[in-house]
Amino acid sequence: MLKASLFLALCCVAAVPAAAQQVFRVMAYNVENLFDCAHDSLKNDQEFLPDGLRRWNYRRYTEKLGRIAQVVWSVADGGEVPALVGLCEVENERCLEDLVSRSPLRAVGYQYALTDSPDLRGIDVALLYHPQQFRCVSVQSVRISFSGKGHRPTRDLLHVCGRVMPTGDTLDVVVCHLPSKLGGARKTRPFRLQAARRLRQLADSVAACRVQPRLLLMGDFNDVPGSQTLAEILGAAGETSTAGLLVDLMEGRLPGTYCYRGRWEVIDHLIINKALQTANAGWRVVPSSVRIVDAPFLLEEDDTYGGMRPFRTYRGIRYAGGYSDHLPIMAEFITNE
Repeated sequence: MLKASLFLALCCVAAVPAAAQQVFRVMAYNVENLFDCAHDSLKNDQEFLPDGLRRWNYRRYTEKLGRIAQVVWSVADGGEVPALVGLCEVENERCLEDLVSRSPLRAVGYQYALTDSPDLRGIDVALLYHPQQFRCVSVQSVRISFSGKGHRPTRDLLHVCGRVMPTGDTLDVVVCHLPSKLGGARKTRPFRLQAARRLRQLADSVAACRVQPRLLLMGDFNDVPGSQTLAEILGAAGETSTAGLLVDLMEGRLPGTYCYRGRWEVIDHLIINKALQTANAGWRVVPSSVRIVDAPFLLEEDDTYGGMRPFRTYRGIRYAGGYSDHLPIMAEFITNE
């Protein structure tokens, strides 16, 4: 296993000459149940059908696509949308095709990669990428197998290797959605840990075969900074650790990406390796850019517990017309041309 300092010296990053700088922006977003309106006989998607429990229909589906596009456009700086957008809870390729070609994102020209997982509901992870900023080289869907009893099939890991343009640097991106706490945090913890170990194996194998590895993990980890999943298994313990491969950029950033019964937690993460922390390898993260996207339109008042909460598509089974139960996260990197 490679050993590298996890201390992220945000205030001591070497400056890069302005003329040689290019911004590379990334986002991760659990969009909460992006289903189409057609039944897949191999999946448990009956809840999201026109005659299903939630009365999901084409109008609501297209509105959902528009909401996701609005979120992506909301972080555009000078018209520049993120080069990479990792998505969780996407049902199938049709949803992605409609998102990139039949929503306001059609003006961007995004391309995409998607897993085809054994998840019982049919939800998967995906990556949108801007082909002028990131040229896809390979796509790998990595299956997660569990030992023991009581587990459900979960989402595959999506590993996309590409070249960042115009530098030509290789960047390995892994989008993940680790097992949830549905059924109880303690009962489901072993499955998150096993999934995290598989993710760590993938990260280590990528790092070992690259001369100068640049690795970005993103998605819904269903666990908080400092947890066993993040700190012990992945070794992504931010400034609190001194050895390992990875660092969690979301460490200590509040209030959170997800709110459960009035309690905010950061369970969506951007995790990078050492080469993306400093300018030594031609890359550096912009500290002030690492943030939870908490635009007012993504939030609503919490009448039950007080404060604010994410503006969801549904409250229970009642349609609310919102965005998601998660808030997006993003970061920017400076690369040398």
